[in-house]
Amino acid sequence: MLELDAGLEFKPENDEEFFSLLPERPAVCLIEARQEKAEPHLIRTANLRRRLQRLLGPLDPTSKRLNLRDFARLARYRVTNSAFEQSLTYYQIARRFFPKRYRDMMRLRASPVLKINLKNAYPRCYVTRHIAVNEQGVPSGGIYYGPFASRRSAQVYADSVLDFFKVRRCQIKIRRDPTFPGCLYSEMKMCLAPCFAGCTKEEYDVEVNRLVGFLESGGASLRANFEQERERASEDLDFERAAAIHKKLEKLDDALRAGPEVARRVQDLDAVILQRMAEEQTIGIFGLRGGRLAAPFALRFGDTSQPRSAEEAVRDYLEAMMSAPPAAGTPRQSATELGEHLRLVARWFYSNPREGEIFFREKDWPYRRILRGCSRLLAPPKEEANELSK
Repeated sequence: MLELDAGLEFKPENDEEFFSLLPERPAVCLIEARQEKAEPHLIRTANLRRRLQRLLGPLDPTSKRLNLRDFARLARYRVTNSAFEQSLTYYQIARRFFPKRYRDMMRLRASPVLKINLKNAYPRCYVTRHIAVNEQGVPSGGIYYGPFASRRSAQVYADSVLDFFKVRRCQIKIRRDPTFPGCLYSEMKMCLAPCFAGCTKEEYDVEVNRLVGFLESGGASLRANFEQERERASEDLDFERAAAIHKKLEKLDDALRAGPEVARRVQDLDAVILQRMAEEQTIGIFGLRGGRLAAPFALRFGDTSQPRSAEEAVRDYLEAMMSAPPAAGTPRQSATELGEHLRLVARWFYSNPREGEIFFREKDWPYRRILRGCSRLLAPPKEEANELSK
């Protein structure tokens, strides 16, 4: 939990001293009211001193700008050094103090993901914003793949991937009626056409499992199959077939390049996001486990009193994160939280420019790469480095 770790009492008669003590830094600030039952006012700003001077300065009767001078009693705040830290801090504080309207305050919706609904007898792949979870907080009822920046980008990626599989794209209820006329995809041999019994249930399940394997492996399973087929065709001197498979491989690579690195099976979305913190020589490590953000860890490189090395500290943090329970609360609360966390990560990942770095867990955590990422973030900007070298 990112807490508001600083605060100042506001007295209108001493406003100049109050403003002088405020940092001219980006921050999240909660302005508490004089009246006990009044709702506080939450803001996020690029310059805390300037923003509070506008909100708490002397009232201008000719201006329609919001003025809280007679409202404010205390300003509690947290200085933030990155857009991601500020967004996460604002989210956590807003969720605590405004549980009924924090999503409207942040314009926060669940991120779009691709879903294969395995509860359906003939599953299809489609875009959704809803992720169902079980009692343990783990996504259930199907395969979820994401997050994406928008529904459109998710649909574009799904269309490019489904060109390699004969899984249905229609939304009709499958009745296996031989008299059903079918659709364009079945005519183009791009669907096994279960609607008019063009395949058995077992054959369709095999094709769905191929698609699931593709999403789980990030496309590696299909690429390996194509490469093996191309090798066999070359060994059989069937060069035309080998050339055709090679074109499929090129098309597959184009589709994979269009897919964002962060998009993967949601319950396997384990990563660390590195952000430089406001404290000197400190990196914030924001763990991501199964698409959920864990409590961050501050890695202080300037603290010589620490008995552990930086790598040991990172290792201990990540091992504790992976061993913790997936989520708390009811399945509905857990699903809401998962969708919101994915959205926060997606907003940061797809932002341009993007501050900080992200490292994904594959078979193991890339500890050395994480530490090199910390070094890059702590290095002075090029302009500052050039000045120091003169």
